[in-house]
Amino acid sequence: MFLSWYHLLAFSIAGLAVLRIVPVVQSVALKQGWVDRPDARKMHHRPIVRTGGVAICVGTFCSLITIWILQGFSNLSIAETTEIWVVLGGSFSFFVIGLADDLLGLAPITRLVMQVGVASYVWWAGVQIEFVTVPTLGIVQLGWLSLPLTVIWLTGVVNAINWMDGLDGLASGVSGIAAITIFVICLFTNQPVAAVLIAALAGSLLGFLYYNFNPAQIFMGDGGSYFIGFMVAGVSVIGLVKSAIATAVLLPFVILAVPILDMSAVILTRLWHRRSPFTADNRHLHHRLLQAGLSHRSTVYVIYALAWWTGSFAMAFAGIPNSLAIVASATGLLGCTTWRVWQSIKV
Repeated sequence: MFLSWYHLLAFSIAGLAVLRIVPVVQSVALKQGWVDRPDARKMHHRPIVRTGGVAICVGTFCSLITIWILQGFSNLSIAETTEIWVVLGGSFSFFVIGLADDLLGLAPITRLVMQVGVASYVWWAGVQIEFVTVPTLGIVQLGWLSLPLTVIWLTGVVNAINWMDGLDGLASGVSGIAAITIFVICLFTNQPVAAVLIAALAGSLLGFLYYNFNPAQIFMGDGGSYFIGFMVAGVSVIGLVKSAIATAVLLPFVILAVPILDMSAVILTRLWHRRSPFTADNRHLHHRLLQAGLSHRSTVYVIYALAWWTGSFAMAFAGIPNSLAIVASATGLLGCTTWRVWQSIKV
């Protein structure tokens, strides 16, 4: 594992930048009326600025541009440099799609077509899931399956993070936990460039969480969740899936198990009831926990603990030293959190 000052700098600059940018975004958005107004499905009871994704995107890019200027990305091959620019370009493109939806309101099918188009271009530009490592069989090349699997992964993670954004601090916290997990595994598997990218995102998320935790002062909006989702998915492809460990292809799924399984369950439930998968309802995990009697913050804490628990298993699968102790502590944290929440409900 090699932790350099570039990683710490990327994290710090991004976090500080977001802390400074959010108030500016709030001021502009309030003047323009770019707010999320309450309705029957939403948890907030007053209009709240919904363009926080601007701060997350700008903060992340400010950090990475600084690292680039300081030669933090020097001595890279052409392929590695291309991957960086493609991931950043794809992330920005998804941010634009989400921001357009925040400001103009795009139809679900329009958003999906645009997402698939950008994801397909990203695959064509070189960010691809090209193979999987299967125990006893070794490396299996995907061939033509690489395109659909890469597109499904990129768009799937983006929408999973977007659908998780239903409570104050939920999507930003869960994404931050995923980013930290990916960062640790990238360092362990000798993927320092991917580690810098995800460190910048983690810093931005921590800075944003300061304003986004309950009671939220600002929402990330679709622009933010799309940007975060693509960064996490893209870095997973260039930093985790391509590593040599046998469980490499499983790591991103385990790290993001909570949002992915939540989205999958909701889609299947809607289809089972013969409803469009794009129809909004109250079937997400956080809705069910609220319906069970948990408070807003307790629900968020439980899902945080669950996300860290799955992340700890990813570290164990990656073979990180002392990972069993991490799994044990994460299991204890999840159990303790669940017990305390249950006791509060009984009281």
